[in-house]
Amino acid sequence: EVQLVESGGGLVQPGGSLRLSCAASGFTFAWTRMTWVRQAPGKGLEWVATINPGGTYTTYADSVKGRFTASRDNAKNALYLQMNSLKPEDTDVYFCVKFDTNEKGQGTQVTVSS
Repeated sequence: EVQLVESGGGLVQPGGSLRLSCAASGFTFAWTRMTWVRQAPGKGLEWVATINPGGTYTTYADSVKGRFTASRDNAKNALYLQMNSLKPEDTDVYFCVKFDTNEKGQGTQVTVSS
């Protein structure tokens, strides 16, 4: 059974930083492309970033490029999203997604507010 558990969200002031984590199990994580998406209440999912299985190639949405960094530790079956220079419009629930099946976890809330 695929399990994805996000953590690390919280309340942060504009300009601040957070590091999200995603613990993966139930599949061969090291072979799997992974994605971060986010969702505001009442809105659809917005793609944030994708990272290849080896962690050597990442792509980002224009809205987060230069501020967010996706990474992974395949030895720990863990995915990360370092978020810097956070803006109020980054307030969302963030999910990690298994790229090939679109399975995702329960999400972690990020709130950027002064």
